[in-house]
Amino acid sequence: IEALAGKRPNEMSGGQQQRVAVARAIVNNPTLVLADEPTANLDTDTGAELLNLMETMNREHNITFIFSSHDPQVIERARRLLILKDGMIAEERS
Repeated sequence: IEALAGKRPNEMSGGQQQRVAVARAIVNNPTLVLADEPTANLDTDTGAELLNLMETMNREHNITFIFSSHDPQVIERARRLLILKDGMIAEERS
């Protein structure tokens, strides 16, 4: 990430932009992070690394992460899952 510090968004790949966005979101130790498709532009291994980081931040720094995602990897690892249909909660899993 450090190598991307001076680059503009149009000079980075989608995956690089995604990682920078996550870094910016967690740098100030927030209590809540909203993430829209956080693994969408990442390969499988990098997506798994990102989810591991977010799980660690949740556990060690009590940061809550709320995702919107279609990624099965994200869905499988969620502690709580709300499935939306037509803008309403259709199902909840814990």
